[in-house]
Amino acid sequence: MKSSSLTSSSSPIYPLFRSFINTRYLCTQQPTLDFPEKQTESEPNNLQLSTCVTQTTELTQTHVIKTLLTHKTDPKSAYRYFKTVKTLPCFERGVASYCVLLHILVGEDDDHRQVKLFLNRFVAGYYCPEANVLVDELVDCAKRFGFEIDLKLFNYLLISYVRASKVGEAVECFEAVIAHGLVPERTVVNVVLGDLVKKRLIDEAKEMYYKMVKNGIVGDRATVHTMMRACLREGSVLQALEFFTDAKSKRVELDAATYSVAINAACQKPDMNMASELLKEMKVMGWDPSEGTFTNVITGFMKQGNMVEASRLKDEMVACGFTMNVVVATSLIKGYCKQGDLAAALEMFDKMSENGPTPNKVTFAVLIEWCYRHKNVQKGYVLYTKMKDFGVEPTVFIVNSLIRGFLETRSMQEASNIFDEAVEKGIANVYTYNTFMSWLYDKGKVSEACSIWEKMVSNGISPTTVSYNNKILAQCRLKDMDSARCVYSEMVEKGLKPDVVTYTILMDGYFKNGSTEGAFQIFDQLKNANITPTDYTYHVIINGLCKVGRTSEAKEMFKDFVEKGFVLTNAPYNSIINGFFKEKDVDSALAVYREMSENGVLPNIFTYTSLINGFCKNKNFSLALEMRNEMKNKGLELDLMAYGALIDGFCKKRDMESANKLFSELREVGFSPNAIIYNTMISGFRNINNMEMALNLYKKMINEGIPCDLQTYTTLIDGLLKEGRLLSASTLCSEMLDKGIVPDVITYNVMINGLTQKGQLENARKVLAEMDRKSMPPNVMIYNMLIAGYFGEGNAEEAFRLHDEMIDRGIKPDDTTLDILISGKAKKGKSLSEASCA
Repeated sequence: MKSSSLTSSSSPIYPLFRSFINTRYLCTQQPTLDFPEKQTESEPNNLQLSTCVTQTTELTQTHVIKTLLTHKTDPKSAYRYFKTVKTLPCFERGVASYCVLLHILVGEDDDHRQVKLFLNRFVAGYYCPEANVLVDELVDCAKRFGFEIDLKLFNYLLISYVRASKVGEAVECFEAVIAHGLVPERTVVNVVLGDLVKKRLIDEAKEMYYKMVKNGIVGDRATVHTMMRACLREGSVLQALEFFTDAKSKRVELDAATYSVAINAACQKPDMNMASELLKEMKVMGWDPSEGTFTNVITGFMKQGNMVEASRLKDEMVACGFTMNVVVATSLIKGYCKQGDLAAALEMFDKMSENGPTPNKVTFAVLIEWCYRHKNVQKGYVLYTKMKDFGVEPTVFIVNSLIRGFLETRSMQEASNIFDEAVEKGIANVYTYNTFMSWLYDKGKVSEACSIWEKMVSNGISPTTVSYNNKILAQCRLKDMDSARCVYSEMVEKGLKPDVVTYTILMDGYFKNGSTEGAFQIFDQLKNANITPTDYTYHVIINGLCKVGRTSEAKEMFKDFVEKGFVLTNAPYNSIINGFFKEKDVDSALAVYREMSENGVLPNIFTYTSLINGFCKNKNFSLALEMRNEMKNKGLELDLMAYGALIDGFCKKRDMESANKLFSELREVGFSPNAIIYNTMISGFRNINNMEMALNLYKKMINEGIPCDLQTYTTLIDGLLKEGRLLSASTLCSEMLDKGIVPDVITYNVMINGLTQKGQLENARKVLAEMDRKSMPPNVMIYNMLIAGYFGEGNAEEAFRLHDEMIDRGIKPDDTTLDILISGKAKKGKSLSEASCA
């Protein structure tokens, strides 16, 4: 290959290069003395030789070649002559004289040291022509001057190109040699192949190999070894194994190194049976596998989850005199982790810490990640501290695992400390920031998340689409869709393209904020951007429509989505079933359930929970129980929500025996009742006037650490007041206020109703005054209870005064108010307390 510098007229060697090409380049002086044909002494006088040369009249290529040929049988004197004349200013450079000298030198019977050195200098120098030109001239000179072509000369030439880091010219040389019908030695071709592979010129190596085979050069184990490495370097594992199996079938004598490469290829495939068999063959042939070979096979078995074989090979490796290295130890640790045996993994780590090898970043990263997965982030943090004691710098992967773990366990301070350390050391990446901000957004800590965002940008880390998606989601959860749209606009201005997740988050936000129109506008933008909706996108639309009472429309859109490739799953069916139940359309809900089964979509626990909950709320308890039996027949267990729905249904039927039985059953199957279920049971016992059971459940809530909420206290206060237990009701009211639970209008209704029923009208008026102080306007029900109470006490004047006060405050009397004024008492029926606390 000709360097561009050789053809530039600005180059200082350009005239010399032209003299190499143009045989007419002559000296200005032309002496006529001839060089003596032969020296009489074995060691000629160098001064005499130099004098003779300088007296010659011309040093043209013809003259130099003629003189060289007179010493055809004396390579040493020919070399000395050429070495002297090429330094003279009148020497005419040309490839032919070099080729003649090479043919003379290779004729020596010794180790050809001189010709090798000469070739190395010539090939590495400025004046060496292109490889094909040099080969053609060598062949031509042999024919013109009667030299016998010696293949060694071409072999040496190939090696010289490799040594001169001219592997491209070596390939050209090889092609020129075989074009003349000459076949280089296999060992020399292997050298060129090896250099090509070393320089990652894999395609060139393969092409040269195929030409080698085509021209009858049979490869040996070195060839196989080189070509297998070439294939592995470009990831062609199967082709590497084909080279090996083909060589075995042709009975090529292979060595341990070739077997090691084949075993490595089998592990990469992966074909651990083949790797294991080749390992056995090595032992049969008396070859000890290398440490690297053992490491590859052990790692391969670990990746397949075969810890038994991996451990056996580890012991065999140690028995062969090798020390267990960090790669093997880390692989075994990872294997134990994948099997769920974190204790065994930590035990091996402890042995490494005591006896070696020293754990590295990968070892710590594996263990800390699996501590996180096993919800043992505290142990992960201990390893993190120990890692720093070992002088191993944490990676971003490690700190991200710890941050996620601490955030999931709500250990905000620990997560914050690791995050700050990662930022300070400059290892935090955008994923680190996104993880931390996402948690803050999820907890509604938007201002703190914004501070992290500013820190990320100031540290030169650009927010990604995921960063913006998290920020948009936070605004949607805060029901601030204007801010969400502003974040979206900023994202677009920054040159980031919104993805399907961006649009889906916005659509979900609009649906949950009651803006169906806004959601569909975003859906149109998604389609205009040529973004394919995901199944979750379609589900958001279906669920959103069902939430706003447009279930029939959702069902029709569902059919359209299915035609567009929406995969049928439980989720959309469950949303539609829930929607119809909320609209009290039980028949349509059942029809969707049947359609779901007919379409081959199996109902899941959420489907049955929706059905049970829907039937219970629509007072169809027989169908609810039928669904429960169907679940059991299909091997599905009730979840906590399903238990809650059934318990609620029985409580509303005032069948507290059945409700209590289910309450005990859910504990037996491993569930813990939550505040909703406790409140349901307390309301149920209150409704049948069994306040002792209600209070017992209240005490259990406290003992189990379940916080009592406003509904709990309102229900208990109502029940106690109905029984005339004013002191107990007052105690609970004080406890509620001490816990910072603020009564709402329903609580005040309950208190006024209970007090008026027991003739405590003055205390009831005090509750009304308390409402006024807290700027909580009373409703018509409260005034009705007070008016009825005063009529019951025979104080019609105060009753009518309260009626006038109600009108003055802008509260419109209802039919119950008129009935009380006409009859002087409230009609019997469902009490307010039952209506508000059920």
